[in-house]
Amino acid sequence: MMISNATRFFRGALATLCCSLLVACGGPTEADRAVEEGILLIGNGSEPKGLDPQLVTGVPESQLLRALMEGLVAPDPNDDLAPAPGMAETWESNADYTVWTFNLRDAKWTNGDPVTAGDFVYSWQRILSPALGAEYAEMLYVIRGAEDFHAGRTTDFSQVGVRAIDDRTLEVTLEGPTPHFLGMLMHTSFLPVNPRAVEEHGGMTDRQSGWSTLENYVSNGPFKLKTWVTNQVIEVERNPDYWDAATVQLNGIRFFPIDNVGTEEAMFRDGRLHLTHTVSPDKIPSFRAEMPDKLRIEPYLGSYFYRINTTRPPFNDVRVRRALALAIDKQLLVDRVTQGGQAPATGFTPSGIAGYPASTAVQYNPDEARRLLAEAGYPDGRGFPSAEILINTSESHRKIAQALQAMWKDKLGIDVGIYNQEWKVYLDSQSQLNYDISRAGWIGDYVHPTSFLDIFTSGNGNNDTGWSNAAYDALIRRARVAQAEDERMQILSQAEAILLDEMPIIPIYWYTRVYLKDPRVQGWEPKLLDNHPYKYVSLRAG
Repeated sequence: MMISNATRFFRGALATLCCSLLVACGGPTEADRAVEEGILLIGNGSEPKGLDPQLVTGVPESQLLRALMEGLVAPDPNDDLAPAPGMAETWESNADYTVWTFNLRDAKWTNGDPVTAGDFVYSWQRILSPALGAEYAEMLYVIRGAEDFHAGRTTDFSQVGVRAIDDRTLEVTLEGPTPHFLGMLMHTSFLPVNPRAVEEHGGMTDRQSGWSTLENYVSNGPFKLKTWVTNQVIEVERNPDYWDAATVQLNGIRFFPIDNVGTEEAMFRDGRLHLTHTVSPDKIPSFRAEMPDKLRIEPYLGSYFYRINTTRPPFNDVRVRRALALAIDKQLLVDRVTQGGQAPATGFTPSGIAGYPASTAVQYNPDEARRLLAEAGYPDGRGFPSAEILINTSESHRKIAQALQAMWKDKLGIDVGIYNQEWKVYLDSQSQLNYDISRAGWIGDYVHPTSFLDIFTSGNGNNDTGWSNAAYDALIRRARVAQAEDERMQILSQAEAILLDEMPIIPIYWYTRVYLKDPRVQGWEPKLLDNHPYKYVSLRAG
């Protein structure tokens, strides 16, 4: 039966009123009932772009994939530097970490197929296939021959260093010594897909494949897809065929795509969420005072930055890009606007990575910023063309953009507009270079500087700036085959120096993880990468 808009509005208002009255009278909230049912309620930020692990790039998608899929290794519940067994029961490497052998366990896909070593060979061939156009394909360049295959210089995948010795044994040969390879394997780009499901719905290189829709989704993780109502909720339920099903304590998880932080906070206060995606910066002081047991501010390995479209005048001039960067008082920004313990970013790669001191190259220097802008032909901002900052829909991002807008007006005399787009459109605009300046964030895929610096190589699917530098590319390649870790770190530091000198990006601050958490959520410990394995999470009543 078709329901009129007026009827929908009346019913929705009545339901909201009843819910509010129930809460006001002390009745059980939705979060209370979900605790009894063993269902975790999470604010997930935005409607995911998709659930194909080889085509997604964002945090909202990875949060879901951690529930649905499992790779060779899995996140440890307490330590992001300690990979736990996943589809691989055990593994070993040779002495210099160039050859890794994984021994797979007896595990099944949700369609009943066994998970085999050949599934990983198929999946990694898929993400590296040029025709798929996977933005994260470069993540696999540590594998011998992967870059040549992805670039089309070779077409025989047997020349790539991935081999199924038998159904339960996978051998991976790398370009150079990579002791941090296990950490890389926890990323979504290394997740397997079910070959039969992919082939039945368009084949290996079909970006529009129907295999990852609600009706056809095949997974191998602790949960399986149950419901997907666009812009409302995605629900997963316990997977009884998961190899470690006995460890899973939740019966399900509901992920709510909520762009508006005010709406998300209201839902948490009203008892409709157990975890929020974020917190409005201006609410942090009141949350500290009113609910200190629920406000969480934790370390988070990530950079908040602005991309610059270096193909558009005047941003193709490095002097303009540097002027914009040096005119930002980042200490004032984190003290007055973000207010969540963030640190001003003086480089791109965040501090906190062992053996890699954070760069101090980008400092607040408004006098030098004005000099550079004048040298570029825009003294005191005169003649500077109209430009805009692109943000994805979020009040927090808007407030940061407004702060930078005011600083650039005050220190440089230029006027910059702000406009927002919904998450999927925003991602497309960045990848198509359809923007002037764009807000961005990058959370480490693993705890190593390559997770941050690799993305700005020429043609990288996550570069999205139009910037290219042959010397930078060469250094990243050298780092990939470095024979010692200290040598690798020195090479990467040289690469970052080029990035920060050419400034296709503006580092703004290094993240902290700020969110609200219901104390009844157990097994959700602070994680540097925010990779929480859901099979260890539980809800405690009372």
